[in-house]
Amino acid sequence: MLKNKHAELVSNNGFYISTDKSLLDIEVIHKFLSNESYWNEGISKELVIASIDNSIICYGIYEGNPTIGSPKQVGFARVVSDLVRFSWLGDVFILPEYRGQGLSKWLMSVITEHPNLKGTSFQLATRDAHSLYAQYGFKPLDYVENRMARPLDWDAINDGYKKNK
Repeated sequence: MLKNKHAELVSNNGFYISTDKSLLDIEVIHKFLSNESYWNEGISKELVIASIDNSIICYGIYEGNPTIGSPKQVGFARVVSDLVRFSWLGDVFILPEYRGQGLSKWLMSVITEHPNLKGTSFQLATRDAHSLYAQYGFKPLDYVENRMARPLDWDAINDGYKKNK
């Protein structure tokens, strides 16, 4: 594993995963999340940037070394966490033309083996990737009747970011 002072960088068969947020291609991330994801359809670039800035760790997957040249970002995931008890995994994707190469499994392995995330209560939501996440210890919630959530309110989120400009 190669490391720089900013982030972790690991490689596998010409692909790289980096946690250096400065290397992320915001255009690729925004385009996928706003146009191709079922969970963030129509999200503004401003909110994508805010979600990245406010996440403790973000993972970019690149075809080629992202620290040299012009590699292509082909995947992404982000983690919100206190790095002790709680972690939330979100916005996980591999671009369609790069699927089927084991990149999502490699990404999940890197994320779940991170020393500060490994033991946390790790949660996520998915509509269609249960079998992938189950391979990394994720399972349906126990005692779901004890859990509560406040619904997402895009109008309030957008209003809040407009007021903070």
